Amino acid sequence: QAQLVESGGGLVQPGGSLRLSCAASGSIISINAMGWYRQAPGKQRELVALITKSGSTNYAAPVKGRFTISRDNAKNTVYLQMNSLKPEDTAVYYCNAKGVLTTPPRINDYWGQGTQVTVSS
Repeated sequence: QAQLVESGGGLVQPGGSLRLSCAASGSIISINAMGWYRQAPGKQRELVALITKSGSTNYAAPVKGRFTISRDNAKNTVYLQMNSLKPEDTAVYYCNAKGVLTTPPRINDYWGQGTQVTVSS
């Protein structure tokens, strides 16, 4: 089993920055990909950014050039640096870990509990 714990959300003014962190813990052997999703009120959950174990990244169009995803494989931790934040970035941000190999041998996907990001003046 594994658990994901997010931190770093909060209230920020438009144009500001926030850094989200997500640490995976448990009997983890390896994690394939880690990513961030977000869900705004009344909308479906959507992918924000994804990073593979080898460091390849993928970003949603609305955040390209403003957000940066990074990962520390030794710490099983993923980060999301969010710059030039806009009101439309307001959402609950969820951490996701895909292809988590744990012991005894089992592969599952996991979600964090979510952290609120509010961009408002």
